[in-house]
Amino acid sequence: QVQVVESGGGLVQPGGSLRLSCAASGSTLSILTMGWYRQAPGKERELVVSITSSGTTTYADSVKGRFTASRDNAKNALYLQMNSLKPEDTAVYYCNVEFKRLSRPPFDYWGRGTQVTVSS
Repeated sequence: QVQVVESGGGLVQPGGSLRLSCAASGSTLSILTMGWYRQAPGKERELVVSITSSGTTTYADSVKGRFTASRDNAKNALYLQMNSLKPEDTAVYYCNVEFKRLSRPPFDYWGRGTQVTVSS
């Protein structure tokens, strides 16, 4: 059974920090790319950062220098350290995991999301 679970969201003041975690599981599956996406009210879901299985990391321009993603392949986990948070970072943050079964095409799986609110 495939599972992707996010944690670590909450309310923080502008300039503050939060750390999000994503735990992925799926028997007999390997994990390729993992990523964080976010969706603000009235806006489309957008990529925040993605990390391939080899460690290649791609950040959205809006978070470069403020957010840092890391991945623990042994734990099938993805983390997002968010510093210098701004009100415009307010959104539901979703973890996306690309799974792969032997001899089958890869597929994406989404977590349910965790709310991040930046407000004074």
